[in-house]
Amino acid sequence: MLQKKALGRGLDALFHSNPPEEAAAPAGVIQVPTDRIRPNPYQPRGEMDTERLQELVASIRVHGILQPLVVRSDEDGYELVAGERRFRAAQAAGLSEVPVVVRDCTNREMLELALIENLQREDINPIDAAIAFRRLVDEFGLTQEDIAAQVGRSRPAVANTLRLLNLPSSIQQRVASGELSEGHARALLGLESAPEAQEALAAKILAEHLSVRDTERLVRSITERHRPSETPDKTPKRDPHITRIEEHLQRYFGTRVSIARSGEKGSIRIDFYDQEQFERILELLTAS
Repeated sequence: MLQKKALGRGLDALFHSNPPEEAAAPAGVIQVPTDRIRPNPYQPRGEMDTERLQELVASIRVHGILQPLVVRSDEDGYELVAGERRFRAAQAAGLSEVPVVVRDCTNREMLELALIENLQREDINPIDAAIAFRRLVDEFGLTQEDIAAQVGRSRPAVANTLRLLNLPSSIQQRVASGELSEGHARALLGLESAPEAQEALAAKILAEHLSVRDTERLVRSITERHRPSETPDKTPKRDPHITRIEEHLQRYFGTRVSIARSGEKGSIRIDFYDQEQFERILELLTAS
């Protein structure tokens, strides 16, 4: 109930400037030609469910659009803020114009509101959500606590979603497509330092239809096998300050970072798993 209430505030503020009894016909609704509306450049969702979209197209052909889209205006027309599925379905249904409510929104608000709308409708996959959270951190300087407050999730839930971006890109694609569940993905994060093992286990999950619990057991088994035998530890303990710096850098870059130090000398290693992640890390490193 708390999550639903928190999520609702963002969209309610856009749609309902009037008292609740007027919510069915919010003030300020105008008709705008579909060719004057551009998609939301901050839309966090990638692919849409084709079957569900076609169902919406059929409904719109019969009943029209019952809830107006939310847009912001600019010199070239309008940019979509909320209502991506309805807008695509209206275009597919051949509508020449659609009802909209015009609101002033910053770029950050456009990303937040599109993300909130998708989360409300459970219409976004975990990887797209993680990428949107990362953009809120990288582009707009939000903390995990800020994001949690905006989207109605706990801070640990936001942190766990962001960690999915530490998975190899091949596994991220399988999670985004629904081949692997978010639960499977979180279990695979237990092998975060061994991407090859993650990919091998992901293939095993798909081939043998393993449950999340089965996957968790296998991850524990793999980590146990690779754990050093219990002998007196003669290596010096890690400096907790260095560990905290590593954790901070890992959150900042969205990938594994390791620091090796000997006296005053040392090195910092930043891992990346595909070209896109490499380019994003370079942008962060060269940002002024």
